[in-house]
Amino acid sequence: MNGPDPVVAPPRDGAGVRHDLVVRAARAVTPEGLRAVEVGVRDGVIAAVEPLGAGLAADAVVDLAGDEVLLPGLVDSHVHVNEPGRTEWEGFESATRAAAAGGVTTIIDMPLNSVPPTTDVAALEAKRSVARRSSFVDVGFWGGAVPGNTGDLRPLHDAGVFGFKCFLIDSGVPEFGHLDPDELERDLTELASFDGLMIVHAEDPGVIGSAPHAHGRRYADFLGSRPPQAEEAAVATVIEAARRTGARVHVLHLSDAGALPMIAAARAEGIRLTVETCPHYLTLAAEGVPDGATAFKCCPPIREEANREALWQGLLDGTIDIVVTDHSPSTLDLKALDTGDFGQAWGGVASLQLGLAAVWTEARARGVGLEQVVRWMSAGPAALAGLATKGAIAVGKQADLAVLAPDEELDVDPAGLHHRNPITPYAGRRLAGVVRRTLLRGRDVTGEPAGSLLRRGEA
Repeated sequence: MNGPDPVVAPPRDGAGVRHDLVVRAARAVTPEGLRAVEVGVRDGVIAAVEPLGAGLAADAVVDLAGDEVLLPGLVDSHVHVNEPGRTEWEGFESATRAAAAGGVTTIIDMPLNSVPPTTDVAALEAKRSVARRSSFVDVGFWGGAVPGNTGDLRPLHDAGVFGFKCFLIDSGVPEFGHLDPDELERDLTELASFDGLMIVHAEDPGVIGSAPHAHGRRYADFLGSRPPQAEEAAVATVIEAARRTGARVHVLHLSDAGALPMIAAARAEGIRLTVETCPHYLTLAAEGVPDGATAFKCCPPIREEANREALWQGLLDGTIDIVVTDHSPSTLDLKALDTGDFGQAWGGVASLQLGLAAVWTEARARGVGLEQVVRWMSAGPAALAGLATKGAIAVGKQADLAVLAPDEELDVDPAGLHHRNPITPYAGRRLAGVVRRTLLRGRDVTGEPAGSLLRRGEA
């Protein structure tokens, strides 16, 4: 997030429009591709994108170094901040610092694992009250769909949540119950009446209930407890409910590539279905998870290398729409580091600060360009949430920008991350792509929180 101080531009000669800031980049990822541009910013909004050398006038100018690329700030629509109630797991201050350090300028917070969960308007206001004073990037909120709160969905929608998260299986916390298929269809019917979006943790409890119980240090045993058939059965349930109700649905954190054919078929049929996957499913593989290494535990799980390859193919062919982190941290004791017992450890990967570097490292090795990574991690999540002013370096968008050195490498040290608890499965890995500077509405993210709280339809 640190970089050279802006230099003062020479006085305007009377021609053209003067900007608050101009950023000059020999390489910038724009909707038209990788370009050499000057980006003019006024009042926090991109007012001009011109070819490099156009000579846009400004009060301050930032010239990117030759090894840097200008990106639109990333949008991470799947982040568990956990405040209030479990702030010792993660809070808005630590999470949004981590986001900015990783080039993320907008997060959308999940309705759990905070206490209370965001399942009614009062809980949403409790979230906003703590986020308002401590967020370094912009923050929006998902609502929650749980048994018994169908009547709260429209009020939450009217209060500005971006959609509603539900689980089809035990969420892991008692205050956020899961929906059975009838409850899912009932809530989708309600959401369809105002074109709300349901985002779904799709694992089938019957399939998992019939699988071997997770226990002990062997990762293979944990993997066997969350078989791919659980995701496939749950995705089929979501598709059928969406078919009957006409509602919009989004499948969260897909880890099983076996579900891709039915997803593609449903979309071809016209079902309004989108899908995400996560950096850990694209960069890690079961064969590389050591026994007892509970930092790797997440649900659904990190699967085998062949499955990872198929997920990449699903991204490249457009079946998978976006890549977001599912940053789901906890305190160190909940990860059962002392025993390495996968059956007892909390399931969640902390990666908010590292998502871009992890995906870019793998994408670069596959010959996939930064333009595509930005579509998956900025433009795509912004479109999912309806954030019309986010996700691109284009006139009229907010000047949320990240300066990336794509060839610089870092060795991941958990103690050096801004996440509240220093644990990550990327510990010790060498990743490519260092974010040197992050700007929110044209201003450097610095030591004072300046993030805004976002409402659906207003950003």
